[in-house]
Amino acid sequence: MKIKKAVFPVAGLGTRFLPATKAMPKEMLPVVDKPIIQYAVEEAFAAGIEQIIFVTGRGKGALEDHFDHSRELEEMLSTKGKDFLLKESISMVPDQGRIVYTRQNEPLGLGHAIWCAKDIVGDEPFAVLLADDMIKSEVPVLTQMVKEFERLRSSMAAVIEVEQSETDKYGIIDAEQDIDQILRINGLIEKPSPSEAPSNLAIIGRYILTPKIFDILGQKQTGAGGEIQLTDAMSILLKEQPIFGFKFKGTRFDCGDKAGFLKANIAFALEKPELRDQLVAYIQSLCKNHAG
Repeated sequence: MKIKKAVFPVAGLGTRFLPATKAMPKEMLPVVDKPIIQYAVEEAFAAGIEQIIFVTGRGKGALEDHFDHSRELEEMLSTKGKDFLLKESISMVPDQGRIVYTRQNEPLGLGHAIWCAKDIVGDEPFAVLLADDMIKSEVPVLTQMVKEFERLRSSMAAVIEVEQSETDKYGIIDAEQDIDQILRINGLIEKPSPSEAPSNLAIIGRYILTPKIFDILGQKQTGAGGEIQLTDAMSILLKEQPIFGFKFKGTRFDCGDKAGFLKANIAFALEKPELRDQLVAYIQSLCKNHAG
């Protein structure tokens, strides 16, 4: 079955970026000239997703406005002959794409946010993207994963190697090599201490899940932090269905972290010819001054 739907949990408050996120959704923070959320939405549509499901909360109206038409802006750009900017403002959702919204009324965790999309997703496999995880790659990561799903027909999660000292920030897997970039997962644990972690292989914000996960999330069992954890639900799912880890090709930036957000801005800005020379010269001057 083709992966046609993608869930975007975007109800978080973004407290790590206060005061910038006091009145603006964290997903709308810009990386160069586009908000974080737009990069993830573009990745989903590039992978063949037809329906984006935003699981939102209070204060997220700017997300809806961003992906909606702004008639006044479009008329102004058209009148002034700014065709490139006009195209940029109206091409965020392809003709075959749709965006729908549902609410997470209580902050009960990632697993609960995904469960809130149950009635919209229905009985079919679906993707989950966490916009905070920006990934720079030649082939979009979700495209890579959809291709593997067509072969494996099983749930999977993107994984990276992290420092052993950072395992308590992630869902960590116990896994063995299958083939190529695929790992067969034997167990999962949410945010283990470095001494208890079965490996340094961490799940990051790209998933393809089978609909069976909704039955487990619907039991509303709480885990770390008193929240309904997706990792815990996947651990239960593993008893019934295989789950795979996917070691993608690309560089991941944690844009939920200030340093990661700044690194992403630099990396993506250096890809733009009109910015590269100025930035390189400035960075070199900074390094020289600090070295002195």
